Amino acid sequence: MTRVAAVFAAAWMGGGVGGATEAPAARVDPYVPKARVVVLTDIANEPDDQMSLVRFLVYSNQLDVEGLVATTSTWMRNKVRPDVVHSVLDAYEQVQPNLLKHGPGFPTAAALRSVVVSGQPAYGMDAVGRDKSSPGAELIVRAALEDDPRPLWVLAWGGANTLAQALQQARDTRTPRELDAIVSKLRVYAISDQDDAGPWIRREFPGLHWVGTPSTPDGEQYYLATWTGISGDRFYRNAPGADFTTFTDEWVDAHIRNKGPLGRHYPFPCCIHEGDTPSFLGLIDNGLGSAMSPAYGGWGGRYVLRQPYGETRPLWTQGGDSFPGRDSSRDTVTGLDGKTYTSDQATIWRWRRAFQNDFAARMDWTTKDVGAANHNPRVVVNGRPGKEPLVIDAEVGTPVTLEAAGTSDPDSQALTFTWFFYPEAGSGIPGQPVFARRAPAPSPSPRAGVPGEGGIPSAPAGGPREAPLRVVLDHADGPRVTVMPKVPGIAHVILAVEDDGTPRLTSYRRVILHIAPAAGGATP
Repeated sequence: MTRVAAVFAAAWMGGGVGGATEAPAARVDPYVPKARVVVLTDIANEPDDQMSLVRFLVYSNQLDVEGLVATTSTWMRNKVRPDVVHSVLDAYEQVQPNLLKHGPGFPTAAALRSVVVSGQPAYGMDAVGRDKSSPGAELIVRAALEDDPRPLWVLAWGGANTLAQALQQARDTRTPRELDAIVSKLRVYAISDQDDAGPWIRREFPGLHWVGTPSTPDGEQYYLATWTGISGDRFYRNAPGADFTTFTDEWVDAHIRNKGPLGRHYPFPCCIHEGDTPSFLGLIDNGLGSAMSPAYGGWGGRYVLRQPYGETRPLWTQGGDSFPGRDSSRDTVTGLDGKTYTSDQATIWRWRRAFQNDFAARMDWTTKDVGAANHNPRVVVNGRPGKEPLVIDAEVGTPVTLEAAGTSDPDSQALTFTWFFYPEAGSGIPGQPVFARRAPAPSPSPRAGVPGEGGIPSAPAGGPREAPLRVVLDHADGPRVTVMPKVPGIAHVILAVEDDGTPRLTSYRRVILHIAPAAGGATP
């Protein structure tokens, strides 16, 4: 017998004393369908922030946008450009009524303009201290103290000094309990370190939930970062096996730039496309539930909680031990060429065609009527609709049946079902060891929503270093699958449902198996 329940995280969320001074725990946040978000952007220093803002706006119905803060960075040290944010919002205002035809919740341009503010027009820690407050810093403090149990995500697309000022003035002017409530509420995803404020924040506030790769602010270490998996293949030459098709000028022109007023605000790149986009890709409510923990993995990448060399506390970052069964931030997937690749960047590019098709469809929503555009499948697993991950209690040697009866497509299109075991998911969460699995043969017909570009996730096969199989999936290419638990622990199984529309769209559902030892102690 199995018990199916929605995920209710036992982990604490905000408010407890100690969050400002104690190292963060590997907690799992409760599922929320709409994340609260504040964006810190050095927009106008190069094109990629504006690119990311265009994508961000067509997903604004899935996010509670509480701040769009113009900031500095090492690339733009002495000015901020809220005017560029406003110009993109002017284009969004023209398409927002059409977006509402395709789905509810797209905020008005006026509502978004009301949360456009600025940080100090100075570099890094020079902008932090007494009498250096800014509208951006004040906004962060107010938002973090709101009576809302959800985390507040601060997405650092540029420098982090506005966040540093918010924390500093909170420490100076608030009670210890209020400061702790602020730090406990915040979740930071930083696109590397683009000024000297990030390292200061991590030292001064060790309890702050921080996702990202520490770096020098000069860009020389950016090629190592997970976020470059968004599109950095050619510029950084760090993603062999990835398919760059959906970031070529030809594809972007056809599917993004040439689609209405908002598309015209998507500029041409000077380095890579949308380097900041991974910060919010994992917050999109697509059924993967990756906002609950950076360890889960999803469109925004996967991270482990560890203390990198030179850091004073653990953070959600890259690295770890590549020995099978040990925590590692790298995914092993099958590339477009049919070969196996293992990298941090693969934790993002494995999903690329799915999230690019999804973006293209939403750009269609800005100009097309409902009947002329494509919309995502609606996934049901074991009778439970929605996007929240499911938890199933299981036992070694006792098969578990998962079925997607009731799954539908709003456009009445044909659907393809693919179930896969995500062996690396959950790495770094206590009690959730990760086990490799043997790789099946590459799919002869890769599909857009199936991770790994070649259609499958994979791991090295054979040899004494391989850990035991955790689960085996039988008939994984249909609406019904049988899962055979092989060893105790926790295993993540993902269902990807793809339609046959234009572009092909994918929805997901994550199932988390809590596998107990067999009653008799035997392992099949």
